Amino acid sequence: MAINLKKGDSLQISLKNLIVGLGWKTCVDDEVDLDASAFMLASNGRIPNDNYFVFYNNQESPDHAVRSSGDDRSGGSNAGSDSDDESLYVNLNVINPDIKEIIFVVSIYDAKERKQNFSCVKNAYMRIVDVDTNKELARYQLEEDFSTVSIVEFGKLKKIGSSWEFEALGDGYNKELDYLVDKYVV
Repeated sequence: MAINLKKGDSLQISLKNLIVGLGWKTCVDDEVDLDASAFMLASNGRIPNDNYFVFYNNQESPDHAVRSSGDDRSGGSNAGSDSDDESLYVNLNVINPDIKEIIFVVSIYDAKERKQNFSCVKNAYMRIVDVDTNKELARYQLEEDFSTVSIVEFGKLKKIGSSWEFEALGDGYNKELDYLVDKYVV
C-alpha cells in the first residue's frame, strides 16, 4: 500500500530506478497544458549546465539519469484515464555525482497569456513508482489552495550521504516557468 504524503513530509528512497508520475484533471472546458519538468541541482542549488533542466524541449539529462515522457498536451482531460499524464524516469545508479537534488515541477504552459492558473486544475498529484515492480510507493496529492499560482514545485529528491530522500514540497508561484529557470540556472 502506498504512503500518502502531506506537504513537508519526507520519505527515505531505497530505489535506484523509479518513476515520478504526475497527474491531474482539468476543471474547465478550455485546454490547459501542464508540463512536468525536473531541475537537477548541484550543491550550490543550481543546475551544472542547461542540459540538467529536463523538460519537453530537453527530454533527457546528459548523464541519462532523468528522462521525460514528453509533453502530453491532452493530459488532464476530464474524460481521460486515471493514469499519469506525464512522467519523469529517474535512474539514480547513473546520476552525475555532483547532483545533490532533483526538484520536480508542474507548470501551466503560457499561463499568463492564457490567463490560467491552478484553479483550472483538480486532483493534481505526484507519485513515486518502483520501475521494476510498477508498484506505487508514495503519493502526494495537492490539497492546498493553488488557485492563484501557475507553477508548483511538487517535490524533490535530495541526496543525504549515500542515500536519497523524497520530500513533498507543494510550493506554488504566480509566475511563468522562466522564474524557476532564472532561480536554478547558473
